[in-house]
Amino acid sequence: MKRALVTGGAGYIGSHAAKAFAVHGYEPVVLDDLSMGHRWAIRWGPLVQGDISDAELVRRTVARYKISAAIHFAATAYVGESMGAPGKYFHNNVANSIAMLNALIGSGVRQVVFSSTCATYGVPRCVPLDEDHPQSPINPYGESKLFIERALAWYGKAHGLRSVVLRYFNAAGADRDCEIGEDHDPETHLIPLAVFAAQGSYPPLRIFGVDYDTPDGTAIRDYVHVSDLAEAHVGALQYLERGGESTAINLGMGRGRSVREIQRAVEKVAGRSVPVIVCSRREGDPPILVASAEKARKLLNWSPRSLDIEEIIETAWRWHTRAPRRLAAGASGGMRQTAL
Repeated sequence: MKRALVTGGAGYIGSHAAKAFAVHGYEPVVLDDLSMGHRWAIRWGPLVQGDISDAELVRRTVARYKISAAIHFAATAYVGESMGAPGKYFHNNVANSIAMLNALIGSGVRQVVFSSTCATYGVPRCVPLDEDHPQSPINPYGESKLFIERALAWYGKAHGLRSVVLRYFNAAGADRDCEIGEDHDPETHLIPLAVFAAQGSYPPLRIFGVDYDTPDGTAIRDYVHVSDLAEAHVGALQYLERGGESTAINLGMGRGRSVREIQRAVEKVAGRSVPVIVCSRREGDPPILVASAEKARKLLNWSPRSLDIEEIIETAWRWHTRAPRRLAAGASGGMRQTAL
């Protein structure tokens, strides 16, 4: 059986990707320190608990499981937090990633799929954004991801590493089978916060800025179902296995929705109102981010399966309605922890 190292595989997108790899015949070996991820999300392969900066742990994991490729999710990913704590982001996302890359190279791994972000682009000069758009981040989170994108390119020249950089737009929704889903602490993503507000389990939804130069004054983002993102990671690894050259690829739906549109869609799915509080803009938030995903279609034969925002929100609603009972029951699926 083919095995892939999935760093951060106990997290939101990483756990969905682990399931996708398992469906496609890989065994996902999750490396995660569980500082932000969850044991219950590891259901399709072994867990190696530890930090990606632990070079000896990475080397032992690669050797034990005969790893030939890494899918790198592990990172801190709150834009707002990064503005006030840049050191945390450069330590977690840059220094730790470089330590891991060095260990992978030393262990003979030459294929990496990297979880990057549209935040590397900064404020768009035009939309939709394609991969040739200038990269000029306006927050430390985006800057940290851009640094690793550039490091991967240099590691390619020096060590023959081939990589696919996947620049996400906004991951949303939950596993269509409701086996796993989104569970952040703190939660900062719009759709779950709107769901919680509709459920009455959280305070009203805060809308940060209603004076953007957009049709309704609120920020516009490109939302793509998390399971569709997960499938793209499988496609990216298969592209590398076929001998594909290093590249960067956007992952999005190619259509933007405003915060107000998301609010109304959640209200329609839930059959309840979403109470809101209007706040001032957050520093580091561009007004519009929408992807051009043509390159993903051409190179990976990938396109989103879920094209309707209400369909995406419905999976999130089901997860956040059922998850408290599921987690209280201690569901852990087939997770097995490995000490190395």
